[in-house]
Amino acid sequence: MHYESKVREPLILGDKSYTDITNDVARPIETKAPRLWWIAFSIALTMMLWGFGCIAYTIGTGIGVWGLNKTVGWAWDITNFVWWVGIGHAGTLISAVLLLFRQKWRMAINRSAEAMTIFSVIQAGLFPLIHMGRLWLAYWVFPFPNQYGSLWVNFNSPLLWDVFAISTYLTVSTVFWYTGLIPDFAMIRDRAINPLQKHIYRILSFGWGGKAKAWQRFEEVSLVLAGLATPLVLSVHTIVSMDFATSVIPGWHTTIFPPYFVAGAIFSGFAMVQTLLLIVRKIFKMEDYITIQHIEMMNIVIMVTGSIVGVAYITELFIAWYSGVEYEQYAFLNRATGPYWWAYWSMMTCNVFSPQFMWIKRLRTNLIFTFLISIVVNIGMWFERFVIIVTSLHRDYLPSSWAMFSPTFVDIGIFLGTIGFFFVLFLLYARTFPVIAQAELKTILKSSGDSQKQHHDPNGTH
Repeated sequence: MHYESKVREPLILGDKSYTDITNDVARPIETKAPRLWWIAFSIALTMMLWGFGCIAYTIGTGIGVWGLNKTVGWAWDITNFVWWVGIGHAGTLISAVLLLFRQKWRMAINRSAEAMTIFSVIQAGLFPLIHMGRLWLAYWVFPFPNQYGSLWVNFNSPLLWDVFAISTYLTVSTVFWYTGLIPDFAMIRDRAINPLQKHIYRILSFGWGGKAKAWQRFEEVSLVLAGLATPLVLSVHTIVSMDFATSVIPGWHTTIFPPYFVAGAIFSGFAMVQTLLLIVRKIFKMEDYITIQHIEMMNIVIMVTGSIVGVAYITELFIAWYSGVEYEQYAFLNRATGPYWWAYWSMMTCNVFSPQFMWIKRLRTNLIFTFLISIVVNIGMWFERFVIIVTSLHRDYLPSSWAMFSPTFVDIGIFLGTIGFFFVLFLLYARTFPVIAQAELKTILKSSGDSQKQHHDPNGTH
């Protein structure tokens, strides 16, 4: 019997067999890298090396090389940190939540999304380390017994929660990603001709043999890890938002931050997945697996989360007015009309207005438009964090201590460096690991493959 509705479009295009899927997924690893890959890799590597130079300069000279001043003590570094953590959220969400809901369309995109999570959390983790100034004292953030008396960390500090949240998130995401890769490593191991390559993939695949018992355990472990990872998506960004919400600064001291940050994180994360998938699809010719339907589903999520973020912005403005607290009212008025008005309106345009185009089917299925919107959304989400952090700090209760923040070349260099580092990791991953979960795709070939859907008669029988 054929259980899937005939109305649904196939998720795997072309007349694919199981062998075709294996060949297509293994191709980027077994053949030479295309020219486009080398161009992208060279640009990313240059940005990464420039960023590392800026980081070395910062650590050698001190964080005075940034544009910080007495009033704006948090600026680009924390903005970038929150931005990268937010991007990391979509990967686990796509994989874990959609797995729990048994959504078949996640199959072609979950692997790249999980890899994106890990690489973006690595970028996020760099910023608190750089921000310490004295990198060699990084171990102070962990509670450990020592002979110097009571050197325990302050468990009341939201920044300590960040350390625990991000290390837990990175660990669970890495285990989840790696577990899913084991059958694919075994597939590459069995196909490898080069003895060294064969040996490396043999170690990576943990002796996977593909027995029925192994598959049963594999699926059980995937579900357990998905169950663990789902609450983490909600908790990690809630904790990041508490860095702000537990303070008494107007513009930060608000209870809407946890759900608003989580929606924003999913929004920016999906946009970044979209950017990466379109690049992977083009460079490695994966059009038959990452279809227009996948892109459209993702765009619908971007549209919905963008609308939630828009509601959160309006709620913030309403509560500031309704509270009657003039400092709170001034903080929001200053965001929209003060010296940083351009950042506020950039945020509004990119995050609230641009996703609304996705209501139109022709636009949400247009690849060029989707690619542009995915970049615009991430620019907007960066501005959102910048607006929350800098415009709430730069004008304090005392007009005598008002100050403007402007980034230095080091601020900009470190940020561009992390973007380069992220793409270097992602492009190397795409050449050494299977970018699509081939074993999972094969499970839906019979029900969602192009040729198989055509071979069924109207009664749904073979």
